[in-house]
Amino acid sequence: MAKINVRLVRSTIGALPQHRATVRSLGLGKIGSVREHDDSPAIMGMVRAVSHLVKIEEANKGKGNK
Repeated sequence: MAKINVRLVRSTIGALPQHRATVRSLGLGKIGSVREHDDSPAIMGMVRAVSHLVKIEEANKGKGNK
């Protein structure tokens, strides 16, 4: 299964409580924190809900994996 990195790029101050909880459940706390997750439908749904607060990218980019 593919891996993705999820990075918090905006503050959760002023965000809806549901969005704050989603960011916390993704394992993100401070701005700039990064977590690696599987590219599953559940994780992608959470990322989509807080897409205005996070940035995603491929985890294995540039490591020579096939």
